Amino acid sequence: MSIQLEAASQYASAQKLGRKAQKEWSKQGKEPYLPALDDILDESTIDRQVDLGIMEIPLEKIVGTKTSGRTVSFAPNFMPILPPETEFGVKWRKLCAAHLSEQGIDDPIHCYEYLGQFYVQEGNKRVSVLKSYGAFSIRGRVTRLIPILTEEDAIQRYYEFLEYYPLTKLYQIYFTRSGSFAKLQSALGHSPDYVWTDDDRRRFLSSFFYFDLALQRVMDKPTPLTPADALLVFLRIYPFSTIKQSSTDQLTKMLQKLWPDVRVLQQEDPIAVSTASETEEGGRHFWDKIMTSVFPTHLSVAFIHELSPENSNWTRAHEEGRRYLEDTLGDQISTMTYAGVGAGEEAENAIEDAIHKGADVIFATTAPLIAVCRKLSLRYPYIKFLNCSISMPYTGVRTYYSRIYEGKFISGAIAGAICKSGHIGYIASYPIFGVPAGINAFALGAQLTNPNARVELKWSCVGGNPLQELMESGAEVISTLDIPLPGWEKGCWGTFRVLPNGTPQVLSSPYWDWGTFYVKLIRNILDGGWDNDSKGERAVNYWWGMESGVIGVEITDAMPQGVRRLAKLLQQSITNGSFFPFAQRIRAQDGTLMTDGTVDLTPEQLLHMDWLCNRVDGSIPTYEELLPQSRRIVQLQGVYRDRIPPEKEGLLL
Repeated sequence: MSIQLEAASQYASAQKLGRKAQKEWSKQGKEPYLPALDDILDESTIDRQVDLGIMEIPLEKIVGTKTSGRTVSFAPNFMPILPPETEFGVKWRKLCAAHLSEQGIDDPIHCYEYLGQFYVQEGNKRVSVLKSYGAFSIRGRVTRLIPILTEEDAIQRYYEFLEYYPLTKLYQIYFTRSGSFAKLQSALGHSPDYVWTDDDRRRFLSSFFYFDLALQRVMDKPTPLTPADALLVFLRIYPFSTIKQSSTDQLTKMLQKLWPDVRVLQQEDPIAVSTASETEEGGRHFWDKIMTSVFPTHLSVAFIHELSPENSNWTRAHEEGRRYLEDTLGDQISTMTYAGVGAGEEAENAIEDAIHKGADVIFATTAPLIAVCRKLSLRYPYIKFLNCSISMPYTGVRTYYSRIYEGKFISGAIAGAICKSGHIGYIASYPIFGVPAGINAFALGAQLTNPNARVELKWSCVGGNPLQELMESGAEVISTLDIPLPGWEKGCWGTFRVLPNGTPQVLSSPYWDWGTFYVKLIRNILDGGWDNDSKGERAVNYWWGMESGVIGVEITDAMPQGVRRLAKLLQQSITNGSFFPFAQRIRAQDGTLMTDGTVDLTPEQLLHMDWLCNRVDGSIPTYEELLPQSRRIVQLQGVYRDRIPPEKEGLLL
């Protein structure tokens, strides 16, 4: 076939694709022609123009023309739609013939870049020809239009792109979520400010091209997420070298398993927070149960502990919960436990062993175990994985924790009632999700019973001796680490009064009732309620409180009778939903009104609270201030997690 005949055949094929695209866009109520930048851009919103010179432009990023003069010649996919005998058709075929010849298409086009996409000023037909052949890029002179910085999400993302573009010189790397590029650098083994070499770019694009091919196979519908977004989800599990080592079919299978986690990123709220057990949420109707598939009659449940009960009160509390689960559900369940397995390969081997022994449900009781849970949930999608943590964006691993701030409010009310001076101390653990809510709830409780109370805040995750510092500063009542279980041996736990001789007199402490949680969750699975909790395409976080019976307050005999009655009344009111600790006017330390008390704070606002109320003296420590051993948990669960530069060996979230 001659070059001219092949060019004519290519035009006919491209025209067919163009008309098909027009019909599809028309059905969706969208303009069936190329967009023109001049029609969608207000010049008054442009801050400045930058000449980027001649560069290789990814053809997939060329989405329109600069002016409206040529828009009706092309379909929205840049394919030609005019008859072949028109002047346009003749010129298109000549360019196609040049592309097929030794001459090729080598004249650079001229285009404008705006918000990471390109609009052609000169060379539309050259772009169309190369797109029809599935070419990767085209040379062109680029003028960048930089918009005025605003709070708009698209503008914010673009300005972040402008910060890392000089490091990569790649338009293919474009993210929709803040902080993603630093995570990519980490996953590739680079420091945050590493400047890519030409070899780095070639190697990356070679693998990224094959990754994108596999991604297109998996995508079931258009998505606002970019291929770079999907790559970052992939790199949570697999090293970048996996792409080169895998066939397109193998990559496709990997991405099919990961696709639910990619889709969840499209959600404005990717994590669905379940704040009450099934009973409190109204239960399941009879017909729900009838229509649900066959329920399990027996479950094998495995508990994976990073630490041993002998060395960790946290693990000991969960083990008590496991034993309560066995005692309560009897023949309906069997359990196995693996303790002191760390959070790496040994934990992975323990979970594998549990599954091979028949485990249906895996409870991993510390946040660092999320990595192996995430990895193995892809390998065993029929196993129910749960990790004791908060706000993890994975559909294959559900997370669970408790609203300990409810108990903190009651402890604060007790502290305020007992403390005559109003000087109350508080020792917080880590600046992680839910902890600032606990601090603020405690301070609000103290204010309820003592309007003059102020809470002096210290942290156990930084240097120094916070307990000694508070006692030396004259704190009359101090709140510190909570007891893991009711009836725990007394000491410097919970909220205590400092007696004149300096010894602590424990008054109260919130506690976790993990046994009740495990019983309710397993019963829910046995009743067929697991799928009903899936919340569509979002990840699921169980965050239950007093109304579910998973949080309580231990009150000692040292409590005066009147204060004891008040504490029990508050607990009863929170449990039945008639009292909400944050339903009042609250100002932050800088005077900002955070809530006027007329609307309840949402679970997401409480979980991600990163401010302190004006009754607290102290601050949330920065990442740099933390002790080295405290940084791992803050990287995983910190209230400023997304602003922490990821470590090369760390887990990408």
